[in-house]
Amino acid sequence: MFRSIVVGTDGSATASEAVRQSVELAKSVGARIELVSAYEPVSPQRLRQELRQVPEDLQWMVNLREEVDTTLEAAAEIARNAGVNVEIYARQGDPADAILDVAEETDADLIVVGNKGMTGAKRFLLGSVPNKVSHHAPCSVLIIRTT
Repeated sequence: MFRSIVVGTDGSATASEAVRQSVELAKSVGARIELVSAYEPVSPQRLRQELRQVPEDLQWMVNLREEVDTTLEAAAEIARNAGVNVEIYARQGDPADAILDVAEETDADLIVVGNKGMTGAKRFLLGSVPNKVSHHAPCSVLIIRTT
C-alpha cells in the first residue's frame, strides 16, 4: 500500500496531529516517514522584528534553521519511539515546495499535511500549504482535519 510517507511539519498543533496520525499509519503498513520542514534564513534581530509584525498563525514561516531542526527532531523522535524508520529534511524556501520536492525525490506514495490555513478567506488571499500540495502532488495526499 504505502512504502514512503512524506509528512510536512512546522511544529504547530495541526502539524503535530498530522505527524501522530502518519506515524500510526506508517507503523500499521510498514512504511517509512520522510519528515519535511521549511525555513527562510533571517538574522536574530530581523527575526524578533518580523515576529512582532506577523499574525500568530503565520509565524512558523519566520524560523531560524535551528528551530526547524529542533521541530524535525522532536517529530522524528515520535516516529522512532513507535519503531518507524524516519528521515528528516530541512529545506530552505516555500514549505509546500519543500514537501513536493521531497515527495518527488523519495518517490513517495503519500503526502500527509494538516489542514491549517484551509478555511475562510485566507486560503484565497494567502494561499496555503495544504491547498498547494493537494494541487501539485506527485502522489496521493491526506489532509488531516484538526479544527
